[in-house]
Amino acid sequence: MASASGEIHEPLVFSSSWNRPLQLACKRALDVVFSAVLLVLVAPLFLLLAILVKLTSPGPVFYHWKVAGKNGRRFTGYKIRSMVANADKLKKQLEHRNEMTGPVFKIDGDPRITAVGSWMRRYSLDELPQLYSVLKGDMSLVGPRPPLFTEYERFTKYQKQKLAVKPGITCLWQVSGRNQVNDFDEWVHLDLEYIRRWSIWLDMRILLATCGAVFSGSGK
Repeated sequence: MASASGEIHEPLVFSSSWNRPLQLACKRALDVVFSAVLLVLVAPLFLLLAILVKLTSPGPVFYHWKVAGKNGRRFTGYKIRSMVANADKLKKQLEHRNEMTGPVFKIDGDPRITAVGSWMRRYSLDELPQLYSVLKGDMSLVGPRPPLFTEYERFTKYQKQKLAVKPGITCLWQVSGRNQVNDFDEWVHLDLEYIRRWSIWLDMRILLATCGAVFSGSGK
């Protein structure tokens, strides 16, 4: 329901699974085991991607991502750099092209993305370093996507509800048409739906759907 000011007031409802220590322990165990195993398996791929980034674009291999975690706690995440080194400075020049309603930024055909970066994004390879954040406990494999902290500061109270739980690498938004959702409040609604429905089995279904989306090359 929206207020007179236009702000949505959708009550935050938690699944009963959030109160079950065994399910929470299973979620953390899944995060630790999968992230640790995948980091070892993709180590050679990291090296290849690092070489490609350095050969095709001046600047660092990794992008340090200042984001908001659970309850707005600030932490630094990492991605393999898929944009030009001064992408953050160029963002202001592109804000008039923003296709996402709300405080987040998203455009098709972003000119800051490098040729190698476009290929990496298609298969979500730039996201692989976030497995380290999962291993550390800043993130989970599945959960609402963490926003940039500068974006989080502009969230409404309704939008901040999405970070009532630990953020994740993948979420309902990404497997429910991740390239088609352009209304940020709709994105938030999907995150709140995840919180309301959460169980370890829902996480497994989202992970399987994410694998299908990644291998199909549907990322941007």
